[in-house]
Amino acid sequence: MSEDARFEDGREAPLRLKALDTEDLAVIAALVQDAVFPAAEMNWDRKARRFAILLNRFRWEDAPKAEKRRRSYERVQAVLAVEDVLKVQTQGVDKADADMVYSLLAIAFLPGEDGTGRVELTLAGDGAIALEVEALEVLLRDVTRPYVAPSKKAPSHPE
Repeated sequence: MSEDARFEDGREAPLRLKALDTEDLAVIAALVQDAVFPAAEMNWDRKARRFAILLNRFRWEDAPKAEKRRRSYERVQAVLAVEDVLKVQTQGVDKADADMVYSLLAIAFLPGEDGTGRVELTLAGDGAIALEVEALEVLLRDVTRPYVAPSKKAPSHPE
């Protein structure tokens, strides 16, 4: 009789994930919940049809270990990239203020015709980024080593 692998059995390694459907996207959305980033770290490359954000994400996957070992929580810099982007729209995002820091609350996909759709990034404070895509392809890749979260606490969630 074999036993399923447990998350705790995995080795510590940078995340590198790809979402091609809504189930995959839910995993990435959970991992980037409460990530923070300055406006200057958002980039839409029209020619490559890629929208990317360099964000500082809370390491939700490490939180149980931190609690168990009574150590500080961690964050890590990661790139969140959306491929095949045809159009970008924002609401409540001041592109002129490069130092403005945003907090990512959620990511959702609203399907359209023939695999097209809209990726919506919901930001704290009523901000939003809508990405019209030819197909759903979202990538998350950690690009630095984890560091102690400046607050040394987990983000709080309203009940």
